[in-house]
Amino acid sequence: MKRILAIAAAGLLLAGCSKVANQSGQAGGDHPWTQPGILRIAIQNEPKNLNPVLSSNTTDVFVDRFMFEPLLSANEKGEPIPMLASQVPTMENGGIGKDGLTITYHLRKDVKWTDGQPVTSKDVKFSWQALMNPNNNVVSRNGYDAIASIDTPDDYTVVVHLKRKFSPFVNTFFADSDQPYSIVPEHVLAKYPNVNQIPFNSEPTVTDGPFRFGEWVHNDHITLVPNDGFFMGKPGLKQIDLKIIPDENTSVNLLKTHAIDWIYQASIRTYPDLQGSKDLTTVWMRVNGYYAIQLNTSSPFLRDVRVRQAIAAAINKEDLVKTTAFGQETVATEDVPDFMWAFDPKVRSIPFDPAKAKQLLEQAGFKPGPDGTMRKNGQPLSLLFVTVNSDVTFKQLAVEIQAELRTIGVKTEIKLFPGAQLYAPAGEGGILQQGKFDMVVDGWYAGIDPDDSSQFMCQNVPPGGYNYTRYCSPEMQAAQQDALSHYDQATRKLAYAKTQALLARDVPEIFICWLRQQHPISVDFKGLTPNPVVENWNAWQWSI
Repeated sequence: MKRILAIAAAGLLLAGCSKVANQSGQAGGDHPWTQPGILRIAIQNEPKNLNPVLSSNTTDVFVDRFMFEPLLSANEKGEPIPMLASQVPTMENGGIGKDGLTITYHLRKDVKWTDGQPVTSKDVKFSWQALMNPNNNVVSRNGYDAIASIDTPDDYTVVVHLKRKFSPFVNTFFADSDQPYSIVPEHVLAKYPNVNQIPFNSEPTVTDGPFRFGEWVHNDHITLVPNDGFFMGKPGLKQIDLKIIPDENTSVNLLKTHAIDWIYQASIRTYPDLQGSKDLTTVWMRVNGYYAIQLNTSSPFLRDVRVRQAIAAAINKEDLVKTTAFGQETVATEDVPDFMWAFDPKVRSIPFDPAKAKQLLEQAGFKPGPDGTMRKNGQPLSLLFVTVNSDVTFKQLAVEIQAELRTIGVKTEIKLFPGAQLYAPAGEGGILQQGKFDMVVDGWYAGIDPDDSSQFMCQNVPPGGYNYTRYCSPEMQAAQQDALSHYDQATRKLAYAKTQALLARDVPEIFICWLRQQHPISVDFKGLTPNPVVENWNAWQWSI
């Protein structure tokens, strides 16, 4: 999750929507196939659980966000906005201390959990403690581990003391970062030594978001009902049905026949099938995210940077974007997209050059075997290539990349996994967290800040982090530290230029394209205005 970071750039980030549905929030049309007030959404992956502390991918966050709120969110322009907090902490309003080490949050006083208990500073402190509890299967603690302590001088004041300056903190701490956690109820969860296997995870009956838990029929659907006491106002929908449909082709057919109203995070592969469909429109969500091939740098063959560079030189990114994205995405250089202030246009990724790729492999000591596969010390250069089984685009990318690598003598075995297994925490058998792969084709959503430390710093190597590539470099550590310890944009921009150059040189990932996420919806669905991190930040304003 991404994809799915801090403050300084937020005002410059554009949501990039086109053909956006009517945003008035008024009731939908009178088509006979629309069920007034009931929004039917297809999601590809069933959540592992419904506890925000344990969320591990964008689908988990999406489902949780209907029921739970963060301190801060972002609007459709990527600008930070208060949710449980009454204002966004800044240096100007005194929320960020002059030393950059003290952050003060003032909470709204009109927010209640659905059991009638108020949401207080105790909930914020407990939620942080739950994330830091080593017994909990938390997928990332990036930014939260920069906290030395939290004071709660009263029920509605939270004072965070940092161990060190952390420039993305305000939009990381229970905000729309690359891991957007929400606040959970202390009075319900504090009694457990860990929250990995508790009833709350499958039936969270105490929540504070615009919708409440209704039911969860595993492998079929999750039903949510409105929280009429929601502090931002009574929701416009009377029910949300999240239909678990692993096969995207099925979702396309259901949308075309109006059996559903929205395909959540539809892969770009569905684009041709949906163009010109009657009574449908597309909301585009430009994100700080990408499709990429992550290389496990701890794997025996991939420890050698020349092998990683060879793989990069064998891949024609331009062709991949044409064949899999239909011209709707932009070929990437490195991870920071070209619309963000931290993007460095001088950085160039390794160009497509199969002859150079073979040369690099030979320099690394490989020679062609009788079957054409490169070998070293008698061992064939064979890699386990994994991806999620529910995403048509990822599966097509894997097949095309497999064919390209075969031309330089690299053999790959493609293995598909359910999202719940591929992205699960290490303690629950997660393939990526446990490092049981050589390559993975995947997508990443970051937050509204260019901070990418959760993917590329040594301390974020799993378990408990998003550095799936296991990339650990002293130069990257130093550049990231510069970016994280300075609040001024100029210094951070120089630091991110260095990180992009290092990624281009060391190739822990091959970035294929930067993303505009498409959301095909019924024309009767009103109010969907995604921010660059989550789609349902304003779900109480929706109607159909």
